Amino acid sequence: MLWACIVLPQLALDAVSRRLADPEAPLVLLSGSPQHRVIQALNPAARALGLRRGQSLAAAHALTRAFASVEQDPAEIERWQQFLAAWAYRFSSQVSLRYPRALLLEIHSSLALFGPWPRFEARLRDELAALGFRHRLVVAPNPAAARALANVHDGLAVLSAEALREALERMPVDRLGLEPQVATAFARMGLRVLGQVLALPRATLARRFPAHLLQHLDTLLGERPLALECYVPPDEFAGRLELNFEVESHQALLFPLRRLTADLAAFLAGRDSGVQRFTLHLEHRGGGETQVPVGLLGAERDPALLFELARGRLERQQVPAPVQAMRLLARDLPAFVPEHRQLFDERPQQSLPWEQLRERLRARLGDDAVHGLSARADHRPEAAWRAESAPKASPLPPATPRPGWLLPEPVALREASLRVLAGPERIESGWWDGADVRRDYYLVETRGGQRGWAFRPVGVDGPLLLHGWFA
Repeated sequence: MLWACIVLPQLALDAVSRRLADPEAPLVLLSGSPQHRVIQALNPAARALGLRRGQSLAAAHALTRAFASVEQDPAEIERWQQFLAAWAYRFSSQVSLRYPRALLLEIHSSLALFGPWPRFEARLRDELAALGFRHRLVVAPNPAAARALANVHDGLAVLSAEALREALERMPVDRLGLEPQVATAFARMGLRVLGQVLALPRATLARRFPAHLLQHLDTLLGERPLALECYVPPDEFAGRLELNFEVESHQALLFPLRRLTADLAAFLAGRDSGVQRFTLHLEHRGGGETQVPVGLLGAERDPALLFELARGRLERQQVPAPVQAMRLLARDLPAFVPEHRQLFDERPQQSLPWEQLRERLRARLGDDAVHGLSARADHRPEAAWRAESAPKASPLPPATPRPGWLLPEPVALREASLRVLAGPERIESGWWDGADVRRDYYLVETRGGQRGWAFRPVGVDGPLLLHGWFA
């Protein structure tokens, strides 16, 4: 087996930076009591101002006030680690959150699907960068060794047990995940790397140190299995972004909306599912909120499409008060079935598939503005069809040609040179619902060559009544 370990050294900071319009601006995370606020994490821009980790907020303000500060939230860190586990689940069915701020995923069985490791690694890094998370990535034959090696290396791929032992023997003792007092004892004994520790008699180590030390070393070397609890993705998606200031315009809400829909798409890809309905919750001051439902006729998970649909719904919504936060909740997550397409797509480059165009029109114009047509078993032309939001494919009943454009109300034809091409075709129907009709229909042609479908009620003299035009 091969295990990849993705370490997220700045998970808390990245979780805050990714919701900012300018993630490169100076930013610090604070912790501690209200009387003594301390910088817990900071980005490179804040470090360039002279700030440092562990510095008090008062001392930082004495240097400069050109930085933003956010309270560090442990619950937020846990939520984003769960989200990244859902993202990683698309690449492997064995994903573990055993270590804080790190992901473990078994990749040996995934190489046949995602290609050799260099290509697979590039894809993982590209997607993590697009999501806005800095990381280190290491591969090793067992998960404990991968986690330990990631403390020192980035991009290292150890593919055999022999190479693993060589790499571990060069590891500093204080970066192996040992208890602090054990690492300190080794340092006082002059043992700096794991190779020096492994050269000692095993009985001596067992006598002088706790039993779990040898267990940990055996686990690193792959001689003792590590029991892992694998991640299981939840059945719903809930994402929330708190805004840095109150927003009153739709335009300013598009950035957090794009982030939320991209996170939803990554979550859906991990579950191999789509979304058919989700709701945007706009949180206002005082606890009020505005809900913006987004419904699709079919399951989708393309991030650009989800963003466009949510944007169309949002722009049609009147926001009654400034928005402080935005949540996205999706519970209807059916299985995703990719659209069947031809090997050589003949559509023009800029055109959209009909399904995407339909969803965008519904988002822009409303659910009732776009609908499909389905046939009904009725001879009356005005009753032979009905509008449906998602019509099922059904064959039309066999009949003589019918016009593609049916007029809302029949109009009299006054043209003197009208030519009758076919007819009459008598239609008698509707006696059971009180809308009885008895008509003789004719295929006619005007002087300009346009063909129409006209009728005259049975037993009534007068002009023909035009009911529809043929294309």
